[in-house]
Amino acid sequence: MQVKSDESDIAVGAAVSITSNHKPLKITVAPNGARRQADQHPALPISVAEIAVCARECYAAGADEIHLHVRDEKGQHSLSVDLYEQAIAAIRAIAPDMAIQVTTESAGVFSALEQYEVLRELRPASASVSVREVLRDTHLAPHFYAMCARIGIDVQHILYSLEDLELLKGLLAAEIVPQSMTRVILVFGKYASEQAADPSDVAPFVAALGDGFPDWTVCAFGDTELEVAQAAIALGGHVRIGFENNLNRPNGEPLQDNAESVSAVVKLAHALNRTLLKDQ
Repeated sequence: MQVKSDESDIAVGAAVSITSNHKPLKITVAPNGARRQADQHPALPISVAEIAVCARECYAAGADEIHLHVRDEKGQHSLSVDLYEQAIAAIRAIAPDMAIQVTTESAGVFSALEQYEVLRELRPASASVSVREVLRDTHLAPHFYAMCARIGIDVQHILYSLEDLELLKGLLAAEIVPQSMTRVILVFGKYASEQAADPSDVAPFVAALGDGFPDWTVCAFGDTELEVAQAAIALGGHVRIGFENNLNRPNGEPLQDNAESVSAVVKLAHALNRTLLKDQ
């Protein structure tokens, strides 16, 4: 099943049957990430004000949630509690219904302890957490997840591979991760090596989840991003989309902005008869 592009349009070739037990589709936008810079795309939001405006535009386009990265005065990835608080306040001021998920991504800069401290101090409603990054400090790991559970942070585990999934299963079996904390995001492709995601990898990864991880999302690097999104929509998963992972339409032309990416996922969902969370 392929997504084809005619200019900015996305056409779904074969009809796909969406089963009634699929939950409404949640769309998360990841508008900047930790590494991309403004010179890579004029619509890449860097400042707090730019991020807030992007959140409002993406919410209007159909996104339910923003995956929030903040940048310091030099435009570099930051886990600053102060910057996070500024960005959250700015988003809530102009897009009050937009859910906000903060990242704890290390990006090769921050330690597991620093990731722990930002969540402990910020106390966000939701956060994405890499299993492999937390396990860099095996002594801290139990305290990390216990702290999140105590505060009530909705943790989404970042899984880059089947090996990461096995790590998470082990943490759950050992009760280091609470049994209720099973929300995951599956990452396809790689930023550093510019490896585009392979849509054929989605179904095997989802099959490996089994029944223990019913709330799963995908994100994908490269211009196959929408093909991965299409596979996830058909299989009952959720989608994270945006400039963190991809700047181009499937035909290689640059996207106008993050809101265009969100709109493309909404269009796919409608074509595949998948109900949107925002329609509920």
